[in-house]
Amino acid sequence: MDRRKYLKTLAVSSVGAVTLLKSCDTAPKQETANAEQTFTIDRTPAELVREKQLQSEKFFDDHEMKTITILSDIIIPKDETSGSASDAGVPAFIEFMAKDQPRYQTPLRGGIKWLDIQSLKRFDSDFASATKEQQIQIVDDIAFPEKAKPEFQQGVSFFNTMRDLTACGFFTSEIGIKDLGYMGNRPNQWDGVPEDVLAQYGVKYDERTLAESVKFDT
Repeated sequence: MDRRKYLKTLAVSSVGAVTLLKSCDTAPKQETANAEQTFTIDRTPAELVREKQLQSEKFFDDHEMKTITILSDIIIPKDETSGSASDAGVPAFIEFMAKDQPRYQTPLRGGIKWLDIQSLKRFDSDFASATKEQQIQIVDDIAFPEKAKPEFQQGVSFFNTMRDLTACGFFTSEIGIKDLGYMGNRPNQWDGVPEDVLAQYGVKYDERTLAESVKFDT
């Protein structure tokens, strides 16, 4: 199972849904064009002010954002179905989450430094400047907690956080929702109880029910 299929399975499972919701419990909602003037259903005026403030601030520097972009695309790369994590705006989502929930700041910034130190030791370059193969080599050492060496535990913890945030940001984006095949509430046509089931119990619909409630014009 590839990374995208694994994360999609996580996203649509009951346990995975709880995990993702906990990861993005205060994620930014889709803004309307007149969000500043409008009291929305899911935002109070105070919340809109706070969101605007957070959007105007910057936490990660350019190098950190480049690293986050590369790593998120390693976690969810572009495929024949849809775009990558960065195509879905995941790096900006992670930046927002770090500002909105400061508990992420030290683990994320520390994890990026950990990646750079590992890359410098092995390849004499920071993680973002390493080759794709070198980056994957480092990621493979921390992406599987049950196989990771004890000395890589800081990297494992960081990667787990990045994976959760990346999945959360991706599968709550327009691209990710389409990737899941989520259709939302849609009108349906009910043709009644199957005839074999009705026959099993010796019952049937009367003509009025068939005309008014069960059969629909197509």
